[in-house]
Amino acid sequence: MKKAIPILALALLVLACNNSKEKENPNKSEEQMNNTENPLLSESTLPYGAPDFLKIKDEHFKPAMLEGIEQQKKAVEAIANSEEEPTFENTVLALEKSDELLNRSSQVFYALAGANTNETLQAVEEEMAPKFAAQSDMIYLNDKLFQRFKKLYDKKESLNLDAESLKLLEEYYEDFEIAGAKLSSEDKEKLKVYNEKIATLTTKFGKTLLDANNAGAVTFTNKEDLAGVDEDFLKSKESKDGKGWSIPLQNTTQQPLLQSMENRASREKLYKAAWHRSDQGANDTNGIIKELVEVRAQKAKLLGFKNYAEWSLQKTMAKTPENVNKFFSGLIPAATAKAQAESDEIQKMIKSKGQDFTLEPWDWNYYAEMVRKEKYDLDENQIKPYFEINNVLEKGVFYAANKLYGITYKPRTDIPTYHEDVKVYELFEENGEPLGLFYTDYFARPSKSGGAWMDNFVTQSKLYNKKPVIYNVCNYPKPANGEPALLTYDEVETMFHEFGHALHGFFANQQYPSLSGTSVARDFVEFPSQFNENWALYPDVLKNYALHYKTGEQIPQALIDKIKNSGTFNQGYSLTENLAGSNLDMQWHIISADKKIEDVNAFEKEALNRTKLDVVHAVPPRYRSTYFSHIFAGGYAAGYYSYSWTEMLHHDAYNWFETHGGLTRENGQRFRDMVLSRGNTMNLEKMYKDWRGSDPKIGPMLRARGLK
Repeated sequence: MKKAIPILALALLVLACNNSKEKENPNKSEEQMNNTENPLLSESTLPYGAPDFLKIKDEHFKPAMLEGIEQQKKAVEAIANSEEEPTFENTVLALEKSDELLNRSSQVFYALAGANTNETLQAVEEEMAPKFAAQSDMIYLNDKLFQRFKKLYDKKESLNLDAESLKLLEEYYEDFEIAGAKLSSEDKEKLKVYNEKIATLTTKFGKTLLDANNAGAVTFTNKEDLAGVDEDFLKSKESKDGKGWSIPLQNTTQQPLLQSMENRASREKLYKAAWHRSDQGANDTNGIIKELVEVRAQKAKLLGFKNYAEWSLQKTMAKTPENVNKFFSGLIPAATAKAQAESDEIQKMIKSKGQDFTLEPWDWNYYAEMVRKEKYDLDENQIKPYFEINNVLEKGVFYAANKLYGITYKPRTDIPTYHEDVKVYELFEENGEPLGLFYTDYFARPSKSGGAWMDNFVTQSKLYNKKPVIYNVCNYPKPANGEPALLTYDEVETMFHEFGHALHGFFANQQYPSLSGTSVARDFVEFPSQFNENWALYPDVLKNYALHYKTGEQIPQALIDKIKNSGTFNQGYSLTENLAGSNLDMQWHIISADKKIEDVNAFEKEALNRTKLDVVHAVPPRYRSTYFSHIFAGGYAAGYYSYSWTEMLHHDAYNWFETHGGLTRENGQRFRDMVLSRGNTMNLEKMYKDWRGSDPKIGPMLRARGLK
């Protein structure tokens, strides 16, 4: 996932390593310290301008961001009120440069926010969310500023701008229009209220969900209830008093442990804890959802659209909700039919084990694993010893990047990090030139929000002579001290996926930060990341990293064949749960402004029934509404479909690689030059077609899923 910042994120935990000299001088006031010694107010002196976590404290963020807001306000006022004739330099470029401090401070704050939060900084985030919304309105609802941009836009062909500068002007102008720049003064004031409410509610949802995930952890006191669960995993989850095991909740509906838990009652207990985590009590998100979708619908109506999805999709490849639904209409029948066939097969497995009960969602993964073992003779526990986390990263992910793009790496133990689990690598071009810094933060902890994502501490731009500083965050279970971290194959794919986002950021080659790297439409940004997953099973790559953690033995070909042969296994379930989430998202955001939702759960059931995604009883949506962080706390409202949309792109793209020699430097360089390095500097449909030679086709995706 490409994380959306700055407004919609969690907050940062105070850093334990911050024991600087300031603590030795308690007589200094906080204001004096913030004004004179705040490291965020000036550029970091570390390599690549990386944030200096030896100096940064959580009390530095708020004053730095407030100062950034003030600096940008003054700059915007100067541009808008200028009596000079508007030019690219004094209007477009001036606005592009107005947020340097604000970006520097907020990128670090919000980029870290999901990874290591605490109550103090959550409070800062709640306070700042409406301020950021107001800041956006201050720019895009400023009529004087808009008129200067309009004057330039109307004569853009005569300005003799280079292609990227012209694109920057066009992007800003479209953003003004989408944001409501053409509204009346009265309507602009209404819109500001809506935007502030949306910012506040999304922040509140994220905080409430994090609390719900932590509070929802399930404790088992009888080890027999956890029969089948890996001993090393149990060791890492043992309660401090030694009287039980606390199993944390993942952000998804299904929980990884359900695959191995032999005790059916325990499976049901864990599943229902996940399902109901945000239903009631202090961590109930139902009220937030009802208010948020209502405000979004009102905003869309004010802006002249039938619903929020119609407004939100304007700058995407899909363009309209109708196009999204058309795309899904060809997938849902095939996906649910395959899921039903899989359900029938699992029900037979249950019966063959002498059991007499109807398959439920908490049974699926456990018995599906039995089917997989029987059908493909493949046991996840056979695979994991070959997927030690450091080998996967350095001998797999980095190795594939070297073969395709020529990049190399070295560990940087001298760069301070925000947590002991974080590692830093420096990446280099094939000729040895520096490419950027890469941070990894892979292990789950209570202060980290669920899921996996990528973003920048520092964004590439020639304007500021900046190379990228990028991080990947995942939520792999942390092993007990001294034990190796062994990954499932799904977790391996996740690591390749997130590094695909990182490559998109590292290969950015833009003048302007607003157009750099991953600053593209939601339904394109997941394409480079999903595409990069393909190299996880590529023979040359797999044999290089899939080494037994004890013996160093290369993964046997027989086991590789089993993994490949099982590639379409459970794909009906996988696609159906994803489509259920995607359509649920779309249904929430095609609500008209005059419709009031009284019951979130009732709406959810009706929505799934309406789209025929509830026909297979044991296949729930990947996310229920009450914990659907992507759409209610992240940047994917009316956009979760993009994962399936870009899946079409990545399978079609890999098909091109397969027919042109596969993993070669020539192919990698061409892909880098024509796609990964382009950022948002050209029409995305044209970008893809220029590289591919044709529009994307859905056939490769259907074949990969075993639906064709």
